[in-house]
Amino acid sequence: MYCTQARTAIADLGEYLRDITRTSQVKKQSQQLYDWLIRPAEAGLVKSGIKTLVFVLDGSLRNIPMAVLYDKKQQKYLVEKYAIALTPGLQLTDPKPFQQVQLNVLTGGVSEKRQIGDIEFPPLKNVALELKVIQSQVSKTKQLFNQTFTETNLQNQIKKVPFSVVHLATHGKFSSNPEETFILAWDRLLKVKDFVNLFRQSGSSQSNAIELLVLSACQTATGDKRAALGLAGVAVRAGARSILATLWSVDDEFSSKFMSYFYRELKTGVTKAQAVQHAQIAVLNNEKRPYFWAPYVLVGNWL
Repeated sequence: MYCTQARTAIADLGEYLRDITRTSQVKKQSQQLYDWLIRPAEAGLVKSGIKTLVFVLDGSLRNIPMAVLYDKKQQKYLVEKYAIALTPGLQLTDPKPFQQVQLNVLTGGVSEKRQIGDIEFPPLKNVALELKVIQSQVSKTKQLFNQTFTETNLQNQIKKVPFSVVHLATHGKFSSNPEETFILAWDRLLKVKDFVNLFRQSGSSQSNAIELLVLSACQTATGDKRAALGLAGVAVRAGARSILATLWSVDDEFSSKFMSYFYRELKTGVTKAQAVQHAQIAVLNNEKRPYFWAPYVLVGNWL
């Protein structure tokens, strides 16, 4: 009975989160999950002064952003109380704090409408603004945009400079099925194998691994219970310690705002998880509907 009730609550919440008009239903269902998952440990978390929660999720929970779990007593979402990250397992390799890494960003993006094969991709009108915002926040930034955002140019840049962050603002889709997983470059779709090879060919040592891979305007496959693990797998195979992505397609205006807050926070020396938390709260303070601020998930090293 309990398992059936939990599965129903998770499925309903996943559906409501992708509907801008269902905020009240999101709160109701996420409150139930909060009471099941967080409430029993709440006193211990507070007593221990815990600031960051790292989840190892299973089944359909993998596609639910833990940030949205709602504490009805305090009238706060979980993200307003803790920084949050996901990991496929508890084992972590070389968890170097991001504060010790020089912020050096390679950005790539496609803003114009594109037709690749039989797939038509609509324009992303705020990608140019998003990349410009990153340049204003981070002095060491190299940009590939529209016609210059090609597989060849991306490969050449990664070979030349050991970037700590690679930020791609373009259409993309992640699934447990590699054939349905891709990133849109200007002239083609980069499948998992292509994408991973780009980073592997950089020749970077483990000490120079990409600290953070950011996939903005991308989405994981709706209803695919293992899509979030697909994100983690791509990050590991590409040699990235962490990946920041979204669980559903995000309005690119709000994505630009989120990324502005995120990079501003990274510069202050907080952890990656805290930077995501602070950026989500900043968006939440101006837009209460979870559809716009909840989908961002950090997978991998949270430091």
